[in-house]
Amino acid sequence: MKSEFDEKKYAALVLAADRHSGDVVAAATGAECKALAPVGGVPMVHRVIKTLQMSSLVNRITLVGPSRALLRKDAEIENLLATNQLGWLENAASPSTSAARALEKEDPHQPVLITTADHALLRPAIVDYFLEQANASGCDFVVGLARLETVQARFPDTKRTATKLRGGPYCGCNLFAFASERSRNLAVFWRKIEQERKHPRRVIAGALGVSAALRYLLGSLTLEQALVRLSRKLDVKIGAVILPFAEAAVDVDSTADLFLVEKVLAEESAQPSTQH
Repeated sequence: MKSEFDEKKYAALVLAADRHSGDVVAAATGAECKALAPVGGVPMVHRVIKTLQMSSLVNRITLVGPSRALLRKDAEIENLLATNQLGWLENAASPSTSAARALEKEDPHQPVLITTADHALLRPAIVDYFLEQANASGCDFVVGLARLETVQARFPDTKRTATKLRGGPYCGCNLFAFASERSRNLAVFWRKIEQERKHPRRVIAGALGVSAALRYLLGSLTLEQALVRLSRKLDVKIGAVILPFAEAAVDVDSTADLFLVEKVLAEESAQPSTQH
């Protein structure tokens, strides 16, 4: 029997504003903001938009930032905006507040996918897999994760922040499905995660309590146990999709990430028959 979440299509919000001025990736590429930094000769945000356009489960895309003044310099994006193939909203002071503001603009019954403009290796297959699994889960809110071993097997030299739960560690993939109206209550918690995103043990200690934090530090807390506790505490059914795609965990936050993505894209362009 299908759940009420099956077959739903998502409105996609792409967080595209810089976290702060002087972004290192923008500076390294000479772009005015990171979202417009070229990788493989194409601005990152263009790659994300095209991926979402190709997804069978996304029916609408909105950029949240950067400024309209910057976007007016990009003819392709301006054309998409002018023809209503793309929406735009002004960003707030941080990604979490930008997301919260953008979610408020959506119908509460509209499922929403949130991702980021620096997700340069995002593929339609990744998006569809994530959203299909999110729909099948019946959860209110779903986060995309990849096992660190999956990422390191594909990219052995990359360094990624990982949460050390039993069965992991797990890397975040900047994919978030707000599948129900109840999920919109997570904005405050998201802000806390954002503030402590490089210190996952602090998030776990604050959200799950001292005993869970100790189990986490001892390596005995599982992802499932953490999600159950979070769901109870926040009164929202929270789930996770473990993605089998190493590329899902690669965002371009540093010059090392930029080099990695450029290398991957160059390898792919040399093999045009490869299917993605």
